Amino acid sequence: MPVKKKRKSSGPDDSGLRKCKITSFCRSQGPGRLINMEDHFSSKKCLSWFYEYAGPDEIVGPEGMEKFCEDIGVEPENIIMLVLAWKLEAPNMGFFTKEEWLKGMTLLQCDCTERLQNKLDYLRSQLNDSTAFKNIYRYAFDFARDKDQRSLDIDTAKSMLALLLGRTWPLFPVFLQFLEQSKYKVMNKDQWYNVLEFSRTVHPDLSNYDEDGAWPVLLDEFVEWQKARLAS
Repeated sequence: MPVKKKRKSSGPDDSGLRKCKITSFCRSQGPGRLINMEDHFSSKKCLSWFYEYAGPDEIVGPEGMEKFCEDIGVEPENIIMLVLAWKLEAPNMGFFTKEEWLKGMTLLQCDCTERLQNKLDYLRSQLNDSTAFKNIYRYAFDFARDKDQRSLDIDTAKSMLALLLGRTWPLFPVFLQFLEQSKYKVMNKDQWYNVLEFSRTVHPDLSNYDEDGAWPVLLDEFVEWQKARLAS
């Protein structure tokens, strides 16, 4: 999961944290080691596992997250980290609190690295479930935006759309070109939600696009721009 922004802290090392972006559908680096699945989930063991990565503030922050990703064999920019954050209901990119960790890992029945590695295929499968994917997509908007802003800056929006729709929406490369040449500097929540609906319902040739529908102006302008390109 990419490191978005360090939370405010009185510590001296805030400025040294590295940042990265979610950009990939990559598979994990390797399968988990075999464990006895008959062993019962242990909250105590799960908490000890959390403290392997948490700082003095009892939060898994950017540095702990890098170690966590390394241990489970998943790159920080892998989309699986977004799905995991969704499962943990974590609101801040690059951070897991103790409460989020315990609640989410309890639901997943994971109290160690190996158990989570054995859940990676399950987490990946959530992307193929239409309802779950819609929930993940909507979650990603608030997860990725700066919390003092109501909208996503356009560069973050493009990165997240590439992650979520880049491999499944035939029109995504064209839509990305439109955004890059457009006047838009941010994307609001209504626009974000409607891009997914558009990608699911409008044909790649735009033949069933309803100009009188309740689409955001951004999508009206995209359709007009694309039709002009095709006609030229």
